[in-house]
Amino acid sequence: MGIRKITDIPEDVYVQFVRSLFANSGTLIVGALCHVAVALVAYIRTERPLFALFSVLFLAVGVWRYFDMQRCRERLEKLDLETARELETSYVVKGGIQGLLLGTFGFVAIYLYPDLFVELGALSVNLASLVTVVGRNYGSPRMVVVFVTTMLVPVGTGLLLHAELAHVVLGLLIFPFGLIIISNAAGLRGILASVVLERRKVSQLAQRFDRALNTMSHGLIMFSPEGRAVVANAQAAEFLGFRSSEQLLGRSLKALLLRGVAGKLLRGKDYVHAETQLTKALKQGRGRKVLLPLTDGRYFEFSAREGREELGVITFEEVTQRVEAEARIRHMARYDSLTDLPNRAYFHEMVTNLMASGDPDRLCGLAVLDLDDFKSVNDTLGHPVGDGLIYAVAERLSGCATDNVKISRFGGDEFMIFINRVEDENDFALQFQTIFDRLQGEVEVAGHSLRIQASAGAVVVPVRSYDMDAITVKADLALYNAKEQGKNRWRLFKEEMDEAFRSKQVMKADLRSAIQARALRVVYQPIIDMRTMRISDCEALCRWDHPELGPISPAVFIPLAEEIGLVSEISALVLEAACQECARWPEDLGVSVNLSAKDFHSGAVVDKVRNALTKAGLAAHRLEVEVTETTLLDDRALNRHYINELKALGVRIALDDFGTGYSSLSYLHTLPLDRVKIDGSFLQDIIGNSRSHQLLKSVVELSRNLGLAVTVEGVETFEQLKILAESVKPDRVQGFLFGSALSSSGIETMSNMVWSPDGKFRKHDLTVQH
Repeated sequence: MGIRKITDIPEDVYVQFVRSLFANSGTLIVGALCHVAVALVAYIRTERPLFALFSVLFLAVGVWRYFDMQRCRERLEKLDLETARELETSYVVKGGIQGLLLGTFGFVAIYLYPDLFVELGALSVNLASLVTVVGRNYGSPRMVVVFVTTMLVPVGTGLLLHAELAHVVLGLLIFPFGLIIISNAAGLRGILASVVLERRKVSQLAQRFDRALNTMSHGLIMFSPEGRAVVANAQAAEFLGFRSSEQLLGRSLKALLLRGVAGKLLRGKDYVHAETQLTKALKQGRGRKVLLPLTDGRYFEFSAREGREELGVITFEEVTQRVEAEARIRHMARYDSLTDLPNRAYFHEMVTNLMASGDPDRLCGLAVLDLDDFKSVNDTLGHPVGDGLIYAVAERLSGCATDNVKISRFGGDEFMIFINRVEDENDFALQFQTIFDRLQGEVEVAGHSLRIQASAGAVVVPVRSYDMDAITVKADLALYNAKEQGKNRWRLFKEEMDEAFRSKQVMKADLRSAIQARALRVVYQPIIDMRTMRISDCEALCRWDHPELGPISPAVFIPLAEEIGLVSEISALVLEAACQECARWPEDLGVSVNLSAKDFHSGAVVDKVRNALTKAGLAAHRLEVEVTETTLLDDRALNRHYINELKALGVRIALDDFGTGYSSLSYLHTLPLDRVKIDGSFLQDIIGNSRSHQLLKSVVELSRNLGLAVTVEGVETFEQLKILAESVKPDRVQGFLFGSALSSSGIETMSNMVWSPDGKFRKHDLTVQH
C-alpha cells in the first residue's frame, strides 16, 4: 500500500483532516499552563519582567485558541470544502502566533537573558511542543511548517548568535530536527489517507463487481476446474434463453451450447467447432476467441480465458454490427470509392495471385489506360464533372470484366486491364481493341456532353518470366509512346521503347553530371544595331557537347533539365559565365541572358543576378534579362515584383518571344520593360504577305510609341533584312543571317566590325550601304 501525497487526497478526506485539527482542544490549556509555568520560573530566577510578560501572553493565547476552537465546533458538524479551507487558514494563523511566541521566548532565554535553567526550559518547551505537532497537526501541512518555522528559527538563531561552539553545534542540529518533524507529519498524514482510501476502495469494489456483473453488455460465465458453471450474469441467461442466471449454475459448457443447437440457433458444425476450441482454451489456460454465426443472421463472439487452478471465464457478446462494419471496411480498403472497381493494392494482389496459379507457361496481357487531357476537364468544368467522367469510363470498362479480364482504377484518371490468358499478341490485340472501342464515344455528365478519349500502353508476356511490377513498367513505357504519337490510341510494348527510355535516363544522368561539373559551355549570338550595323549586344546561349554523342541540341537537353529540375542551375551557369565574359568586352557591348519561369519561382532570382554582376565586376546596365510571357503568366504579382527589383539594380529587362504566347499588350505598359523581342515567326511570310508585313510594322510602332526598344529575332535572309531596314525599322535584329553563335573571343574580335551587305563583317571604317 503506497503512501499518498497530500495532492492525491480527495476533498472529503481533506475535510476530515481539517476536522481533526479541532479535536482534543483541552490539550491547548494543558500546553498553555506548561508554557506559563516555565516562563514564571524564568522570571523568578532572573527577575526579568519580560519573562512575566511571556507567562501572561502564553496563558492569553492558549485560552484564546481554546475558546476559538470551541466556537468552531458547530461549523465542524456540517463542514464543506470551502469552510474547511477557511477554518484551516484561521487555525494556521492563530497557531502561528502561538508558535512565534514560543520561539521568541526561546530566543530571549538563550540570547538576551541567558541562564542555564531558563535556556533548558525554553528549549524543552519548544521541542516538546514540536513533538506534539506530529500527532495533533498532521492534518495541515501548512500548520506543521508554520510551527516548525516560528519555533525553531528564533531558537536556532539565538543559539547561533551565542557564538560558543556548543551552542552553535546545537543551533545547527536543531534545523534537521525540524525537517524530521515535517517529514514525520507528512508520512503520518499519507499513511492515514491511504488506509482510509483503501478501505473505501475495498467496499466499493465489492459493490461494483456485483453491479458490473449484471449490467455489463457481455454475457459472462465462470466455470470451476471441473467444468461446471459457478458464476453467471443476467445477460448470459438472457442470451442463452434462461429465465435467470441461477439456472445456468452447475451446467457444463457442452450442455449450454447444445441448448443453442436444440433451439435451432446454432448449426451442428458450428457447435462442434465452438465446443472444441473453448474447452481446449479452458483446459490449457490460453485465451481464445471463437466467432459463431447464428441461423438468424446474427454473430456472437465467445472469448475464453484461463481455466486451470482458478475459475475459467467465458464471455460472449453480439458482434453483428462489427462483423458487417468490418466487411464494409474490407470492401473500402479493396475497392475504389468512386467507381467500385478494385483499387491499386487489391488489383496488384489479385493479379499476383492469378499469375501464381494456373499454367506457368501461358501468356498474359496488361494494359495501362489513361484519359487524354483529363486535367483540362477538372480545370474548366470542375472536379465534380471530372469525377462524373471517371465514373462513366468505369461503367463502360466494368462491362468488360470477366473471370479472365480484371479491371482496376489505378488512381486519378488511370485504369488497368489484366487479361489472364491470351494465345499470342494478336489475340490480345483483338480482345483489348474490343475494350478500347467500347470505351470510345460521348457521355453526358452534369449537363455537359463530353467525349471520352484515352491513350493506352499494353504488354504481353509469359507468366513464368515476369511479376506484376515488371509488366507494369513495360505497359507504362508503351503508354508514354502512345501519348507521344498523338494520344487517343494504344501501343503494344516493344523492346526499343525500353531502350529509348533507358537512353533517356542515361542522358538525364549525363546531363546532371555535366551541370555539376560545369561542363556546359556558353556561346553568344550577335545582336545587330540597325543604325550602325555593328554588334551592340549578344544573347548568351548554352551548349552541351556530350563526350560520346557529340553536340546535343538545346531543344533536347533543356526539356531534360526541366524534367530533372535543374534548369535553374543551367540559368545560373549561363548568367555567371555571360557576366564574366561581358566584363572583358568593350564597354559599349552588352549581354542578354534568358531566365526561365522556374527561376522566378524563388525570391533568390534577384540575389542570383546581383551576385553574378558583383562577382564579374560588370556594370548592371550592360546586362539584359530576358523573360517570356509564360513566365509572367505564373503568379503575376510576385513575378512582377521580382522584375521591379531587377530593374532597381540597373539591369535592362526584355520581353522575349513576343507574339508566341498570349501576347497581352498589358505587359507593354504595366511592366518596367526596356525592350521587346519579336519572335521570328512574324518574318516567315513577311515578303509575300502584306498583312504579315503590316502586323509586324504595327507592333514595332506600338512598342516604340510606348518608349520601348525593339529587337526582331529570326532574320535569316537578305530580303527579310531589306524589308526590316526600309519599312519596319526595328532598333536591332538578330538571326542566322549574321552568322552562328560565337565564342566570347569571337564576339570580342567582331566588336569593332560592321556587317556589310555581302554578308560579312568588315572593319568599321569601310563604307556600308544600307
